[in-house]
Amino acid sequence: MRIEAPAEKEIAFGLEPCSPPVIFVTTTDTSTLHVTFADGVQGSVRFMPTHLTGVFEPLRSVSFFEQVRVEHGAVTWPDELDLAPDAMYDAVKSNGEWALR
Repeated sequence: MRIEAPAEKEIAFGLEPCSPPVIFVTTTDTSTLHVTFADGVQGSVRFMPTHLTGVFEPLRSVSFFEQVRVEHGAVTWPDELDLAPDAMYDAVKSNGEWALR
């Protein structure tokens, strides 16, 4: 699945992001995403099985995981499930990957 969003005007009203917004996200397998930020930083977001509990448990379903999209500069899924863009950016910029354990 491939989702792209324009970088401009994609930030939720009233919020000032600390990191550049996400402009692109795609799944690379059943538990990994590839993300691109507006400043060109890109990398992987890996979900370890131990992280797929609680609010993230729906991501165990491949069909749900593949519904990922960019909304207001953040990686999101249905039912208001999203990832913290600042933490993601910091990890991806530093390591090329954010592993959620």
